[in-house]
Amino acid sequence: MVSGDLRPSREGYIEGLLEAARIDSRVVVIDGDVGRSLGTQAFHERFPGRYFNLGIAEQNMACHAAGLSLEGFMPFYATYAVFAVGRALDQIRTSICNMGLAVRIGGAHGGSSVGPDGGTHQALEDIAQTRTLPGMTILVPADAAQTRQAVLASLSIPGPVYIRFGRNPVPQVYSLEQPVMSGMGNLLREGSDIVIVACGAMVAPALEAREVLSGKGVDAAVIDMVSVKPLDEKLLLETTGSVAGVVTVEDHQVAGGLGGAVAEFLAVNRPLPMRILGVPNRFGESGTPGELMGLHGLSTGGIVSAGIDLARSLG
Repeated sequence: MVSGDLRPSREGYIEGLLEAARIDSRVVVIDGDVGRSLGTQAFHERFPGRYFNLGIAEQNMACHAAGLSLEGFMPFYATYAVFAVGRALDQIRTSICNMGLAVRIGGAHGGSSVGPDGGTHQALEDIAQTRTLPGMTILVPADAAQTRQAVLASLSIPGPVYIRFGRNPVPQVYSLEQPVMSGMGNLLREGSDIVIVACGAMVAPALEAREVLSGKGVDAAVIDMVSVKPLDEKLLLETTGSVAGVVTVEDHQVAGGLGGAVAEFLAVNRPLPMRILGVPNRFGESGTPGELMGLHGLSTGGIVSAGIDLARSLG
């Protein structure tokens, strides 16, 4: 069940880093002068010799991480997602992914969670940018506990890993014991009419929407697709075998993200009607995360409307 407790998923990121460093001496952290914002200052205090603050220099961070990986370390570098990926995309592609290096990129303040900072700081394209890179694993955890587990799971994933997490407090969906695995999603609710596939901060609203839809005669399954790449294709096939359609929901551009990944797979393997919810081909703007979610139709009500529309269109 969704807990009433609200925590930013970024808190789980630092908790995961501290635990990862405790169990694996190869773990080092590269910071982009946002240690207090992200919480990585706590890592510096606990492991000062394994922490490097390179300042606001994202391209250098990526290259530095590549070099550390080549020397046998397991570097985690993190800053705001819009800069961690957008400003360092060439370095991620050429210096990290092309050599399949074990670099873990933390995309902090992903999506609309950094709302008041405005459109320049809202990462709404980062999943699409990283999903096109060969060998990249993408994990988009739903809450703080799952973010912690995503960090720990990345220790055993070969090649580069992108972990996207947010600043805004979100409901807690998982316990600390629930593991995260590359290529594995979680079926949170079963349903016979439609399937809702969500990731990140949209998992809790998807669960809430499922309960509302049930009261309106629509039986919806809910999948948390924490592993956006590789996608859990087996789970998608198992849950869509007898349903009439699929709704995907993400705090990201409609193009190239979770919805695109699900649509690409289903188009080839099980064509079904879909509703893809996300940011509709526009940049972000200043506002609270709640206001922005409502603006983009990513509220619980928006998911309910899409589910009803899909169910009605199919008779």
